[in-house]
Amino acid sequence: MNTKLSVLFFVKRTKTNIDGLLPIFIRITVNGERIEFSTKRLTTSDKWSAEGNRMKGTSAESKATNSYLDTLKSKVYDYQQQLIRNDDLVNAENMRNKILGIEKRSHMLIAIFQNHNDEVKALIGKDFAAATHVRYETSLKHTVNFIKWKYKVSDIDIRKINHEFITSYEFYLKTKCNCCQNTTVKYIKNFGKIIRICIANGWLDRNPFINYKSRMVEVERAFLSQDEIETMFNKEFATDRLNQVKDIFLFSCFTGLAYADVKKLKRNNITLGVDGERWIYVNRTKTNTRSNIPLLPFSSAILEKYRNHPQAVNQERLLPILSNQKMNSYLKEIADLCGIHKELTFHIARHTFATTVTLTNGVPIESVSKMLGHKNLHTTQHYAKILDLKVSDDMKALKEKFGDGTQLKIKQSAG
Repeated sequence: MNTKLSVLFFVKRTKTNIDGLLPIFIRITVNGERIEFSTKRLTTSDKWSAEGNRMKGTSAESKATNSYLDTLKSKVYDYQQQLIRNDDLVNAENMRNKILGIEKRSHMLIAIFQNHNDEVKALIGKDFAAATHVRYETSLKHTVNFIKWKYKVSDIDIRKINHEFITSYEFYLKTKCNCCQNTTVKYIKNFGKIIRICIANGWLDRNPFINYKSRMVEVERAFLSQDEIETMFNKEFATDRLNQVKDIFLFSCFTGLAYADVKKLKRNNITLGVDGERWIYVNRTKTNTRSNIPLLPFSSAILEKYRNHPQAVNQERLLPILSNQKMNSYLKEIADLCGIHKELTFHIARHTFATTVTLTNGVPIESVSKMLGHKNLHTTQHYAKILDLKVSDDMKALKEKFGDGTQLKIKQSAG
């Protein structure tokens, strides 16, 4: 951006001292923004030329003062070049600080990132979930390792962050960290929040993300089919632990709750709904949005089955759920024993509820979205895209209207 800078010297008649001397001031205007301060030089009204912005005559006093003013003006333009070389914004404030010898305090990226994470940690349970803090800590670790790899430093001034920094960071995540496209985008998005904090505080004068573009790729979400659900439901395992994991997984298949939400369920989360039936009312751990879910008979039966389970009673929870790692480990064993050839994880239960249990059976997508606790319908629509079976069912009635194909039957609208 072109900078409009002008320098003007003038006398302030309102500040005439007792000896009748006027102070000479300098006024610097940068893109219409003014700053002015005393040059620490004095003159008289009759010796000052307002048109020439300098003292009149060729006396030793006039020559000395004018030479000083010329030097000061030259310094202003030198400071302008210094700001440009340092990649700093040329504005009135920075010019004033340069002239007065005030060094601008550096704001360092990692220190700002760490402070942000500390604040997130302090707000866990209020504004953020514990998993959110873990996610930002992982992002911070990648950022620290990146600047060590790229710049051989432990921290960097945020004013050095530009488009090249971001594209290099993306390259680093994909190559050195072996992150896939979507994971890379998530880490860059987390980093972007730190940049927005810097801009909001006035520490960055421009957004380095302006010309950066990167987007998520569509990922096909795995889910269980109706046959696979029935196979698992009918399968009895030799150990109570596998049966317990199966029951809780299927409970999630019929409620759509994520692992963290199933784990925290208490008795007060089950209340009568508007229809007089039992509902689950719970705020999602991930987003703190409300999920209101009517209990299907199978889900109620699971809750009743584990009502007096020692682990559930001791922890004051509805279900005796294991750690997420152990649940996923046992689910892989369950998949093998059931002949289900999918990488089974607990979160697949939530996808199964959205697809096989609800959308496939004609539950409106708006209702599914509300039960899942999604903030917008667009998130739920990802599930609807993969339901080829539902598309097939919807087209059957249309096929019947068209007949066997020997004649064209298209209903004409009136008019």
